[in-house]
Amino acid sequence: MSAQGLCAVVTGASSGIGTAAARALAAQGYRVILGARRLERLQALATELGGEAVFLDVSDAASVAEFAAQLPSGVDVLVNNAGGALGLEFLADLNEAHWQEMWQSNVLGLARMSKALYPHLLKAFSGVGHVVNIGSVAAHETYAGGGGYTACKHAVKALTETMRAEWLGQPLRVTEIDPGLVETEFSLVRFDGDAERAASVYAGMKPLVAADIADAILWAVTRPAYVNIDEIIIKPRDQARVGMVHRR
Repeated sequence: MSAQGLCAVVTGASSGIGTAAARALAAQGYRVILGARRLERLQALATELGGEAVFLDVSDAASVAEFAAQLPSGVDVLVNNAGGALGLEFLADLNEAHWQEMWQSNVLGLARMSKALYPHLLKAFSGVGHVVNIGSVAAHETYAGGGGYTACKHAVKALTETMRAEWLGQPLRVTEIDPGLVETEFSLVRFDGDAERAASVYAGMKPLVAADIADAILWAVTRPAYVNIDEIIIKPRDQARVGMVHRR
């Protein structure tokens, strides 16, 4: 099945899951519009895919509005991928700047994008718009040092369920995809560029890769229009829970 003539918007598209999702959607025939702050990376990807790169900072309401103003009238798929984790401090050592940044990108950014693109999704060229929110297994579990991030991803789950309730009866679908350990730049960003510490997260086990999540996104959005995939939890075989990982 080809999605030729349909339009997909991917946030946080300059790396990791966002980049993989953009590649998968473009290969399916979607016109991809890519948003992120790292415009140079984004432009290189857009050139590769024949897509469009537009600067986007989901933590800035003005940037979101400017981004949305450049979109076509109809958007078939919105992948809300922008976000991430910062730090691993216990609550007693709360870093408010980290929490505020995570909340702005993971939660408010997702809400801003969904609000801004709502009119475009209602005019989807396919007749049914689809929002895919990239969450985490942290939407279902908590762990020491993860208070800020798990709170954000629990909020993403709540927003996803709220969208589904509020948009019931509209030509819209809403999916949440919650990955476990995926080896991307996630841990490198979380640990402020400490490559050794980031690598230790995946040491001795086989993590998922970004393309695995992109496959799940593509599967969800290519189901028949009457089918809604509410939630996909996807983990590597070596991971049972957030803190339960088999290492060789």
